[in-house]
Amino acid sequence: MIAVVLAAVLATAAVYATDKDAKPSISVRASPAFAFAPARIVFRADLRGGPDDYEAYYCPGVEWEWGDGTTSEAFQDCEPYEAGKSQIKRRYVGEHTFQQAGRFRVVFKLKRNSKVIVAANVTVEVRPGVREPF
Repeated sequence: MIAVVLAAVLATAAVYATDKDAKPSISVRASPAFAFAPARIVFRADLRGGPDDYEAYYCPGVEWEWGDGTTSEAFQDCEPYEAGKSQIKRRYVGEHTFQQAGRFRVVFKLKRNSKVIVAANVTVEVRPGVREPF
């Protein structure tokens, strides 16, 4: 009986250790996901789960590929990483104006130098806008 209880406690502890050690997952959303040109769309990338001090995601470069042939990049200047103290950023926001109609696959990337460490994407649809009379 004691062995069964001990095994259950150890299995539960292993699940918590695994969740704590798992890398955060990433998702990207667009608001709105459908619009008329010219369309200003706001994108939000969220990191969920994993530890707050996940080293690989600490102080990354950020790249947005807008799907229309343009990109945006940003880099941070951060303190050196310290386990248990350094915090990863959990939310990134970008916005882009699509001048032309089309279906655009927007890709969000976290990078270390030129190496992509994680990426996610979302698709937006931009319809032709109403033309002003001359």
